[in-house]
Amino acid sequence: MSSRIYVALDTPELEKAKALAQKVRHHVGGIKLGLEFFMSNGRHGVHEMAEIGVPIFLDLKFHDIPNTVAKAIQALRPLNPAILTVHAAGGRAMLEDAKAAAPEGTKVVAVTMLTSLDGNDMTAIGLKADPHEQVMRLADLARSAGVDGIVCSGEEVKAAHAAWKDGFFVVPGVRPADAQVGDQKRVVTPRSAVDAGASILVIGRPITQAEDPDAAARAIAATL
Repeated sequence: MSSRIYVALDTPELEKAKALAQKVRHHVGGIKLGLEFFMSNGRHGVHEMAEIGVPIFLDLKFHDIPNTVAKAIQALRPLNPAILTVHAAGGRAMLEDAKAAAPEGTKVVAVTMLTSLDGNDMTAIGLKADPHEQVMRLADLARSAGVDGIVCSGEEVKAAHAAWKDGFFVVPGVRPADAQVGDQKRVVTPRSAVDAGASILVIGRPITQAEDPDAAARAIAATL
């Protein structure tokens, strides 16, 4: 892997996303495209981004009944994403069907707890106010269901990696020490996330909103 950094291109504007990807393509491992981009540009937009020549992380966080998720993923097969996401809370059958429907070589990773949530948020939706416990429970479910790994914050990745040695761990909410936290509540630095066992880091604004995105990507990579 040339770089553990996947840059999050959270924009609905195709030309803006292409311009940012072109700037950083030599110093990142791939680009992450989420709902905002996909709802604006669809499969055509993903195809255009793929022509830039870097791996695509399609972050659509599927969460529905197993058959619906499987058919949705089958519809995405021509895009051949490097990584795609589903919600671990969808349950074992959904996770199994998601993995079975994915293209060969695509990593299916299960989202455990969004990094925008903290203990108070968990209590409000009827869960115990302990993100660590919830992440570990869902990580065990994801592993037993046969998906490739999980998405979790840097605060939980060390314990998850210890329990799942060959898992693939995606860590969002990563911020350099001098960066603003924004809407993330459980954040870590890139170096600490990698030391804890992160396979890839998802980094958005510290790169995309920098005066020189490529220099920002290179500076972060230099700390790893």
